[in-house]
Amino acid sequence: MKTHPYVRAYMAGIVVPTLFLLVVVSGYALARFAWGVPVPIERVIVFPMAAVPNLWGVWNIFYAKLRGGRHLPIGLHGAALPLIIAPLGYLLARGLGVLAPAQGGLVYFNAFRVGYGLLALAVGVALVIYYLVWKYFVNFFNELMGIA
Repeated sequence: MKTHPYVRAYMAGIVVPTLFLLVVVSGYALARFAWGVPVPIERVIVFPMAAVPNLWGVWNIFYAKLRGGRHLPIGLHGAALPLIIAPLGYLLARGLGVLAPAQGGLVYFNAFRVGYGLLALAVGVALVIYYLVWKYFVNFFNELMGIA
């Protein structure tokens, strides 16, 4: 299967975040509508549902394109993706009024304060998670699609 390598790379890249978002949105819908948990995140859920799988697909196309020359291992390549997604998410949250900077941290929904230390820890955890997901899952789908 040698035709359309970038379409196959895109498809292999979107599998993991699409499945993950399916589980997250199903859990959110169950919590919000069945159990009445008051978490109004409808305004910000559009970004991860629309942009994140597409970014993963495009990032995997970029990996497939670089694969012929000098490139990073797939885990490191994937670990760089949160460094693009996080600023985009920050800008969207600020634009929607969901996030505001405060003394020593950020305030979400005018209710939850998160310190910068915890945010730095979250970035480190995200980098590790993305590294492992790309190394094992996305690489598996790339091999399955014949582009690895």
